Amino acid sequence: MILPFVAVGILIGFTILISSYRMIFGPGTFNRIAAANVIGTKAIVLLIVASYIIERPHFVDIALMYAVLSFIGTIIIAKYMERGELCSP
Repeated sequence: MILPFVAVGILIGFTILISSYRMIFGPGTFNRIAAANVIGTKAIVLLIVASYIIERPHFVDIALMYAVLSFIGTIIIAKYMERGELCSP
């Protein structure tokens, strides 16, 4: 029963590596930001899969907090890229 979840976890880890290549060698800033967001989303899914494999349901709460932080970070970076500053006077 656990074997399919381990296979999914390995597959997600492999796709994180592919996305990290795009984040490092991306053609532009927005592609790098999108790749970082994809890595964050895949890390959240990987945490949830790992919580099922090792039977620790409190990892889901950690994954939800990581999702909120990832979303806020993406919004802050997008705002900085658009305006050139975070706070207007």
